[in-house]
Amino acid sequence: MNTIVIVGGVAAGMSCAARLRRLDEQAHVIVLEKGMDISIASCGLPYFVGGEIVEEAALRVQTPKSIYDSLNLDIRVNTEVLAVDSVNRSLRIRSSQGEEELAYDALVLAPGARSVDLPIPGIDLPFVKTLRTIPDAVGVKEMAEPGGRAVVIGAGFIGLEAAESLRLAGMEVALVEGSDHVLPPVEEELSSLVLDELERIGITVIESARVSGIEDEGGRGRVIVEGIDALEADLVLVAVGARARIELALSAGIRVENGAIDVDNHGRTSDERIWAAGDAALSTIAATGARRPVALAGPASRAGRRIADDIISVLNGQAPAAKEIVKPLGTAIVRAGDLQVAMTGSNSRELTRAGIPFRAIHTHHAQHVGYFPGASTISLVVLLGEDGGILGAQGVGREGVDRRIDVLATAIRAGLKAEELIDLDLAYAPPFGAPKDSVNMVGMIAENLFDGMLELWYANQLDEIRKTHLILDVRQPDEVAEGPRIPGSLRIAHTELRRRMDEVREAAGERPIAIHCRSGVRSYLAHRMLTDAGFKSASLDGGMLTLEAWAKRHPGLIER
Repeated sequence: MNTIVIVGGVAAGMSCAARLRRLDEQAHVIVLEKGMDISIASCGLPYFVGGEIVEEAALRVQTPKSIYDSLNLDIRVNTEVLAVDSVNRSLRIRSSQGEEELAYDALVLAPGARSVDLPIPGIDLPFVKTLRTIPDAVGVKEMAEPGGRAVVIGAGFIGLEAAESLRLAGMEVALVEGSDHVLPPVEEELSSLVLDELERIGITVIESARVSGIEDEGGRGRVIVEGIDALEADLVLVAVGARARIELALSAGIRVENGAIDVDNHGRTSDERIWAAGDAALSTIAATGARRPVALAGPASRAGRRIADDIISVLNGQAPAAKEIVKPLGTAIVRAGDLQVAMTGSNSRELTRAGIPFRAIHTHHAQHVGYFPGASTISLVVLLGEDGGILGAQGVGREGVDRRIDVLATAIRAGLKAEELIDLDLAYAPPFGAPKDSVNMVGMIAENLFDGMLELWYANQLDEIRKTHLILDVRQPDEVAEGPRIPGSLRIAHTELRRRMDEVREAAGERPIAIHCRSGVRSYLAHRMLTDAGFKSASLDGGMLTLEAWAKRHPGLIER
């Protein structure tokens, strides 16, 4: 009988353990967990703090007893692994019974990650908390008094969820982010929409902020942020990221790179009998090939399943398992007030760092037909490779963003080219979608772009475009009067453009023409008219809606 030991429960570890039992009823599968909980809903912790999840017990997905009854697994909580002896294939563990040696035939390391501590004075004060475990969540909830003040440091996924939940609990909340925009993985122009929503629900957002210390004044906190007055706080929650737990890997002598455990496509480490998965292990990013941990439950759970298959193959003396761990896309979603913010694949900064050329498409279409009540805009950004492949996508909107990003994630996984999105047969009825869904529209724009029917210019090019182009605003006069404008632009509605070509010719001279409308649809029509008339022109990607969001952090680009 083989003994398979898994260090760490939750997504990767428990998924692996459950699959092992289904593959081999006789194997002795032992799961060691340092804490008291073996299978928790980590993603639900902020919603417990905010009161949307009422019962603490709801966060405990399984207990050691329920898992034993169902799967006959040897679950040992409150058991710490002190070291791994990979030569003799044994672990030194410590529990309430003391220290002992535990032998294994196969070992899976899924120890997860720990919250990053800011290297600043006051980080260990009693009112400074993190949010990674159920005891963390219980402690934070006890401090979340209505009318109190909270400062959340870090505006990534956890920080955003925590800030929103503390606001729901009745606290005054300041959200402090070190980078130039909240939700750093999201494109800046979409992040501006998130910023507006956070401010709407009463969260004070401070971007490009450097926290230099936390002080205690009679049991209350003062968060020192360079350049502004200190922020008062009854609770300070630090959510600036996580660092892989690699101590056991180092004790085992297996390879560690980029601060995480190096694994191959089967989850194997540099030791033939040790596998690793979850937040502590490296993943290969699909679009760029970059190697880094992907701290998401979905990829961790799927990796645990594939590792179980490979372990059984190895222990049975067979070839490696046929199915490898698929490179994760990092598909994720977060709520911000009434907004859904979702993403899949790589963003523009990742692609730029990797030296991968790309084109961007911005769209702003309703989640269902406009004539049905309740239509609201979904703003999408889709990044395309030179061959038309989909490298990444992001979306922000009040409804239906999850569905569109899931479709795009599936398209990436299937290797579809962007123009093939035109022919996706997606569910439609007036309350749910449109005959031409947002995803279909991305395909149409991509086809036009790669066929030469469309040329684009981008919001971040406006300063240079002003020097070299005539800017033509083809919105209707009432839109121009009521909305933001680009100073110095020529304004001719697209419905009047055909009969006013002489005005365009006189204003442009020898210059090319940079066209824009509200969202990019009418400027594309104008581009086709101008091209047919012999002009060189381009349409603003995503129109004024995208430019206005970009200009929120780049003042002076537009008039309001």
